[in-house]
Amino acid sequence: MPAGLRPAPRTGKVERMEATRKPENGPPPRPDRGTLLEGLQGWRRLLFLHWPVAYAAVRPAVPAALPLDLRDGKAWVSVVAFDIAGARPPLVPPGLGLAFLETNARTYVRLPGGEPGVWFFSLDASSWLAVAGARLAYGLPYHHARMARERDGDLEVYRTVRRRPEAAGLEVRYRVGDPLGTAAPGSLDAFLVERYALRVARRGGFGTVRVRHEPYPLREVEIASVSEDLLAAAGIERPDAPPLAHFSDGVNVEVRRVVAWPRGSMRRAEVAEPARFLSRIEEDAT
Repeated sequence: MPAGLRPAPRTGKVERMEATRKPENGPPPRPDRGTLLEGLQGWRRLLFLHWPVAYAAVRPAVPAALPLDLRDGKAWVSVVAFDIAGARPPLVPPGLGLAFLETNARTYVRLPGGEPGVWFFSLDASSWLAVAGARLAYGLPYHHARMARERDGDLEVYRTVRRRPEAAGLEVRYRVGDPLGTAAPGSLDAFLVERYALRVARRGGFGTVRVRHEPYPLREVEIASVSEDLLAAAGIERPDAPPLAHFSDGVNVEVRRVVAWPRGSMRRAEVAEPARFLSRIEEDAT
C-alpha cells in the first residue's frame, strides 16, 4: 500500500504529522459561520495527476498577494479530471441538476490564517451553461471544451480538448484498482487531495469559495499514458515525468461562498505588512 494512505475500513490510527507542517488538510469544523450555501454537486470518478515543480516555475502564474503552499520546498501542480452530477442550487431536486465533465489545472496556496487552499489556472467543462454560470457567479477561469469518458478494454480513457482560445487539452488512460481508504492527515496524499477552499480574483481583490464533503475514498490507480498541455497553456513548465496519481469514486459536495472571515483569522499586523506576512508563510512551508 502506498505510504500516506489509511487501509479501509478506517482503524482510527492517524499518521504523525511532520513537525514542519502547519494546518492539517481537512474540512473546516462546523458550523459554517460566515458562509452562504450556494450549490450542491456530486463529484464522481475523480482522477488526480500531480507533479512537483520549482517555486520559481509557479510563482509568476499566481497573484503575488497569494502565498504558495509548499511541500518540502517544492510547489505542486495538478490536473484533476472528473464527472459532475446533479449540480444545482439548494432545494432543487438532484434530477433537475446539471451533469457534465470537468477538468481543472491548479496549484496550492494559503488563505488568511494559513489555511490550505487551491488556486485554479483553468477549469474546462463540457457544459456551456456551467461555464457561463461559474464565470458569472464566481469569476472563475472556465472554458468550454469537448470532453469524453470511454473504455478501452480494462482501461478508462478521459479526453478534454478546449474549444477556444487554444486547443489545450488532456488525454489520459488509466486502470483503477482496489480500495485504499482515505489519505492520512499530514501525508503528501492529504496535502494534494484534501483541499476545502479556493481563492479567486474578484473585483480588484480576492473571493473565497469553500466546499464541504467527506474525505475522498481513494483507490489504487495505474496510469498507462498521459498527454496534456493545460498546464503549459497556463505558463507552467512541468517535469516530463510520470505523475503521482490518485483516484476516488467520488463524494457529495456543498459549495459555499465565504461572506465574512472569522475574527482573528488574520492579525492586524499581517494586514498592515502583507509582504512580510506572505514571505514568512512561504519560508515556514519549506
